[in-house]
Amino acid sequence: MKRNYHSCLWLLLSFLPFCVEAQQRVTEVGKVKKVTTAASQINLETENAFVRIEMYSPSIIKVRINKRPLTDLHSYAVTAAPATNGLHIQQNASTVNFSTDSLKGIVTKEPFSLSFYTPGGQLISKDEEGLTTSWIGDQVTTYKTLQEGERFIGLGEKTGALDRRGSGYTNWNTDAFGYSVSQDPIYSSIPFYIGVHHGLQYGIFLDNTNQSQFNFGASNNRFSSFGAADGEMNYYFIYNTQVAGIINSYTQLTGRMQLPPLWSLGYQQNRYSYYPETEVLRIAQTLREKKIPADGITLDIHYMDAYKIFTWDKNRFPDPKALTGKLNAMGLKTTVIADPGIKVEKGYGSYERGLNNDIFIKYADGKPYTGEVWPGWCHFPDFTSPQGRTWWGNEMKAYANDGVVGIWNDMNEIATWGQKMPDNVLFAFDGRTTTHKEAHNVYGMLMARASYEGFRKALPAKRPFMLTRAGYAGLQRYTALWTGDNRSEDDHMLAGVRLVNSLGLSGVSFTGMDIGGFTGGASVNLFIRWMQLGAFMPYYRNHTAVNTPAAEPWTFGEEALEISRNYVNLRYRLMPYLYAGIYESTQNGMPLNRSLAIDYTHDPQIYKGEFQNEYLFGRSLLILPVAGNVNFAAAYFPKGNWYDIYTGSLQQGNTSKLLALQKNKLPVYARGSGIVTMQSLIQSTAEKPSDTLTVYVYKGTDKNEFEYYEDDGESYEYEKGNYYKRLISFDPSANTITFSAPSGNNASKFKWLRIVFTGFDALNKITLDQKQQTTDNFFVSMLDPVSAFDPQGNTNQREGYTAPSVITSNSTQKITIQY
Repeated sequence: MKRNYHSCLWLLLSFLPFCVEAQQRVTEVGKVKKVTTAASQINLETENAFVRIEMYSPSIIKVRINKRPLTDLHSYAVTAAPATNGLHIQQNASTVNFSTDSLKGIVTKEPFSLSFYTPGGQLISKDEEGLTTSWIGDQVTTYKTLQEGERFIGLGEKTGALDRRGSGYTNWNTDAFGYSVSQDPIYSSIPFYIGVHHGLQYGIFLDNTNQSQFNFGASNNRFSSFGAADGEMNYYFIYNTQVAGIINSYTQLTGRMQLPPLWSLGYQQNRYSYYPETEVLRIAQTLREKKIPADGITLDIHYMDAYKIFTWDKNRFPDPKALTGKLNAMGLKTTVIADPGIKVEKGYGSYERGLNNDIFIKYADGKPYTGEVWPGWCHFPDFTSPQGRTWWGNEMKAYANDGVVGIWNDMNEIATWGQKMPDNVLFAFDGRTTTHKEAHNVYGMLMARASYEGFRKALPAKRPFMLTRAGYAGLQRYTALWTGDNRSEDDHMLAGVRLVNSLGLSGVSFTGMDIGGFTGGASVNLFIRWMQLGAFMPYYRNHTAVNTPAAEPWTFGEEALEISRNYVNLRYRLMPYLYAGIYESTQNGMPLNRSLAIDYTHDPQIYKGEFQNEYLFGRSLLILPVAGNVNFAAAYFPKGNWYDIYTGSLQQGNTSKLLALQKNKLPVYARGSGIVTMQSLIQSTAEKPSDTLTVYVYKGTDKNEFEYYEDDGESYEYEKGNYYKRLISFDPSANTITFSAPSGNNASKFKWLRIVFTGFDALNKITLDQKQQTTDNFFVSMLDPVSAFDPQGNTNQREGYTAPSVITSNSTQKITIQY
């Protein structure tokens, strides 16, 4: 026995170096040994791996590579199913060739390598020769040849420049309080990017929830790469002739946002924290007294009893339902913060019910994981379990019963004091138990999902508002996202613009940042610029931290109050344009905040540091973000015509210039051929605007369409066809502006259409349903552009023009205007 023991020990010790060596060795996929094909699938066995190439659509090809035989793989991100046919496959001794209507691919057999081409044979992307895909231990990485002049955009909530060439990034959701403008990672993980080179663009989505790494030529000039610390190489390759088409395909794959309630697009007032309820009501009353339009007030953690989720501090908030009722009567909806930590406390209802339902995450030995956060030591629900999500949704009913209509999902990275959650905590992962390493990045999205599903069940007739700090690819199906605990600094405001624009490139449209900055305290000029900028972002929330100066608009003096109010006013007058833009996001994934890289992808000027923050708000408004501490700013105008929205003056495109700045005006330009819809000023979306919808049309040289959309703004009736939709088209080649016949079961809430023309000399004729009308008193030719976009809402006409006649909005006739 003694000799056998020593023999076994000797064998173990002699084998150990080989184990260590295996962990350090680079293992390549190797040569292809076997190929089998199906209607939309290619399966390969290689020396060291199993590979599957599968068609999801003519534009989307999925690639799986694993050292083990492939099994069914669950995805929290992907909702689309693979295609059943349409992949054309041919092979010979050295290659496997495949094609769809949109792209071609070549698999080289010795060794395995994968390349993608356009139908015409132009190289889109290829594995780097000699590296391709390989493992170091459990870490898997795919290497792609770095193309000459290649740029990289997107990758979700990532700091840094618009063009990510030369940088590397990590995906690991992190509680990044007061993060710097170059810090990585921060709160959410969306492992999807777009590569741009030689007039082409493509997308790559790595669907692996383990910690992942992306290298866009950082510290090397040979390759870009993406990989994960563990799990399978599982990525989707997307090709389209336009970046917008890539975003469309990516959101076809991962899902698109649901229509949020209209009120959630209004101005929101928040602080860490407003309490007691008398302070909440004071803020609400001040918003109304000072005529600052607003739709929501958000309550941070101090509304709770000792920070325990699903409770109220009865001293500070003795009657929550009465409070939310008072706010609602003032046109203000209530959102409350919700953290995942459930305090370990006997007698605390949520804790006891969580134990009884066995929904907390556990160590490998079966004991619940305990981490410390705001309430003290807490257990955490397993949102990767259907039972955990259902339990959480049932707990949400208490908020719904108290009149809360918005949930702010916070601290869901998971954040705990020490920020070092153990890896040996287990998660159900919807039927495939796994560790914290694989579940971490998806936890925040699934918390938001559980909140959304719970509220939809509790209030089946009303759309809830969901906000999250952490998330993973596909989060747009359930929630909006804001960029976390930013700083009150000029460079942070501009970095926040890039974060929001990058999220838009990555399928997430409903986004925003804390206006004024969360930490520190904004200067007066910075606050003014931030309030102006926020008016042109999807989620418009003023928020600041505890132990910082108050940051409501009236706390910065009368001038700041007036300017801030003017831009909140403009936001509310633009609400029809804003809501139509959000509707478009639900249809094709196009974001409301659009980096210029979407429409001007191959214009090198837009990637320059001084111009990279510029973006389109919807299809037609060019926003030029500027810092609060400068009097002049460089601006770039892409090709086309651009009109100053305040003066109507024309600016030719393909030019850059130095702008002299005015404190009371953020530089904003309307695109030639642009179409912008506006309404009268209201104090909240609960208030009805006047009966006239004004449509601004800007003369240009490009064909353009704008799909105007209305519904009731709060229910799911639109799913039954109860909406009003109308396509407005501008065709410079035919010299026409056309309003199609409306669709949907609803009538418009507006009785009249007023059409305002900028840059046009004269109108020739107007037809309704192909019947010519006179122009004498049917339209006004122009409103003064200055008053048209005056944030204070004045509508004085130019001297010499009479009051306009207008067209009925609910006419079922096609309207054509010829100029």
